This record gives sequence, C-alpha cells and structure tokens, in this order.
Amino acid sequence: MHVQLVFAVKSRENILTAEIRPRIFEYVSGIVSSMKHKSIIVNGFNDHIHVFLGLNPNVSISDTVHDIKRSSSIFINEILLLKNHFNWQEGYGAFSYSRSQVKTIYQYILNQEIHHSEKSFKEEYLNLLDENEIEYDSRFLFEFFG
Repeated sequence: MHVQLVFAVKSRENILTAEIRPRIFEYVSGIVSSMKHKSIIVNGFNDHIHVFLGLNPNVSISDTVHDIKRSSSIFINEILLLKNHFNWQEGYGAFSYSRSQVKTIYQYILNQEIHHSEKSFKEEYLNLLDENEIEYDSRFLFEFFG
C-alpha cells in the first residue's frame, strides 16, 4: 500500500525555511526507512510536510506518524535548527494510492514550492479530502490560521 502522510507545524508557523527543509526531509526519510517502510519522497513547504511511502504492513500508520513526529522534533530541537522550541501540530492526514498513481503523487509532492505559490495549505488539504471523497467535520481539522 502506498500512503501519503500530511501534517503541519504547530500553530502553522512558517518556520520550515528552504535552508533547513532538506535536512529535515532527509532525516524524516531515514526514520521511515528505519521502520522498514519504503521512503518514496519527503517534501513540503514552510508550514507542513508530505511523506509518501510504501507501507510496511507490520507497522500501523498511527505508529509511523507518531515516530516521525517524535524523532524529527527531537532532531530539530537538539541540533538547534530553529531559534524556538519546535513541535508538530496534533493530527495528520493519511491517503492511500494504487501503484498506478505513484508517479503522479511523487511529482505532486516534489513540486510543493511551486504548488504553494498558487494555493494555501488549507486549500491543498481540503482538496485532498475532497479528491479522496473523505467526509470531515471541520472541528477536527488542522488549526488553519489566517
């Protein structure tokens, strides 16, 4: 199963700058691989991250997200990539895809910077929910500020 995970920086702060994103995304890819998932691509923008992986059936999606968030937060805080304490926002989205969709999703995630010159994270996330025909209660979505 191929799964795209999406989650945001706490309070949706725009703190994942172009200078630090590669280190964070590489680290997250390493976490994914250490859990014996297949890391396909990790990318994102200033306030959120996309993790596309081939799921190891022995590890749940919730455990995967928990370990990625915990380990990457520790990494970011220990090597002082940011001036202030870093945390991910609670919650995440998980979207599954067939093998025939892998190239399309890979390209979509690869082009996050271009994509977000035209669309906000809120618009992107709500679009993902709609495309996947996922009913939702807005009370349980990410905190979308502004």
